[in-house]
Amino acid sequence: MTPPGPPLADQPTFRATVNPSTAGIDAAVWNGLVPSTDGKTDNPFLDHAFFLALEESGCATKRTGWQPQHVLLSEESGQAVGLMPLFLKSHSMGEYVFDHGWADALERAGGSYYPKLQCSVPFTPVTAPKLLVPSGDPAIRAALLSTAQQLAIQRSASSVHATFVPEAEATEVEADGWLKRFDTQFHWHNEGFASFDDFLETLSSRKRKTIRRERRDALADGLTVKWLSGSDLREEHWDAFYEFYEDTGARKWGRPYLNREFFSRLNETMADRIVLMLAYDGQTPIAGAINFVGKDRIYGRNWGCTREVPFLHFELCYYQAIDYAIAHKLAVVEAGAQGEHKLARGYAPATTYSVHWIAHPGLREAVADYLEHERASVERNQEMLDQFTPFRKGERTDR
Repeated sequence: MTPPGPPLADQPTFRATVNPSTAGIDAAVWNGLVPSTDGKTDNPFLDHAFFLALEESGCATKRTGWQPQHVLLSEESGQAVGLMPLFLKSHSMGEYVFDHGWADALERAGGSYYPKLQCSVPFTPVTAPKLLVPSGDPAIRAALLSTAQQLAIQRSASSVHATFVPEAEATEVEADGWLKRFDTQFHWHNEGFASFDDFLETLSSRKRKTIRRERRDALADGLTVKWLSGSDLREEHWDAFYEFYEDTGARKWGRPYLNREFFSRLNETMADRIVLMLAYDGQTPIAGAINFVGKDRIYGRNWGCTREVPFLHFELCYYQAIDYAIAHKLAVVEAGAQGEHKLARGYAPATTYSVHWIAHPGLREAVADYLEHERASVERNQEMLDQFTPFRKGERTDR
């Protein structure tokens, strides 16, 4: 177990420690600071086991530009009261909130944007609290933010970024002087549907026919889909899925972020939080999508295939996830970042939030001005997207 790093300047009544690995924090302590229900973390991506798998598999390490710097806050008695998952980064890849233009602006002005500090779940554009304070005490939240800023100065980092945070958390942090940023994802909402057909009845006739045709055509060649979770997941399934994942990753980014070992580690510790959906031609899997299950929602993450089949991507990533959510009475399907094509498939626009602290006064002023204009653009775009949802008039509830 890696020993924790030296403590920073103590906050009033709190002691902040920077941990260079998730392994340096006991799993019970970590998960005790994460929102949980019946002993299980509400969001699987905040679980100690998820961060540990990322780091110990070599996916999120100093070598890959994700150097762990997790901040643990304790009272004088030693009781842990706050956690901020944090990484020292040498690039902006794997974040899904794009700041390359900010980096370029500072570099052009003679400054250095990297390293920076990133408060996030690596490679995971899923909204979840990042300032983990079970008591909700604003003094503990303020101490976490102050510690992150001190750490940025100590590490010669240009900035601190907390991405995909809940709206309430973003608003609270903005009040502490950080800059708030908006973006858009597409989520599906379960209105208590008893079946997929019940959901289709909320759509216009033309959209219902389109989705039924897509589902029929995706499996027209006799393909079948299996949901695999828990003890049903075996290494052979991960071998197949990783081949799909590598192919998609190579075509999109040139190099997948996650390695094969990561999925084996997840299978050892989090198989009950995973639903692997595989499409089979006979006994041979030809495509797959990995999903994670939280307290009230299912999160679609990665997908891939070894054979192109029309509409199979929509079937595995969107429609099967809806089927699963309905069958298990989950409220929301989050199908990952971006993708306006999800709109026609019943996924509605949802606002995501991030917050940013920038040390350089000139860059901060420029970014603040940029975000003001960007925010207005995001709001206009969402208003436009709402006009193109496939729902019958009056069927979609306001959110």
